[in-house]
Amino acid sequence: MKTENNKHLPALADTPEPPYYAVIFSTTRTEGDHGYGEMAEKMAALAATMPGYLGAESTRNEIGITVSYWKDLENIKNWKYNLEHVVARDLGREVWYQSYRLRIARVERDYGFEKK
Repeated sequence: MKTENNKHLPALADTPEPPYYAVIFSTTRTEGDHGYGEMAEKMAALAATMPGYLGAESTRNEIGITVSYWKDLENIKNWKYNLEHVVARDLGREVWYQSYRLRIARVERDYGFEKK
């Protein structure tokens, strides 16, 4: 979903036929922005340039949830260790997040509906 911090993401990611992987990042934030919005935009744009990136969906209320989709586990690992992403992760732990959980799941089925 589009959010204030992820204006360039489509409402729903256009993913390929499974199998592929989903990285589910759920967060609760600390008070204040402290550069979070700018970094979130930067990381979304950077992730989109990474090999194996398939798309993402993100929303935030009391809990923020970003689901990014990837071709395989190796591509996810490469994203995890991207130097700019490492800096953002460290800032997240130090400044922006009260708590977070990250889950990686293999997508076996993908279907849906879109009203035109």
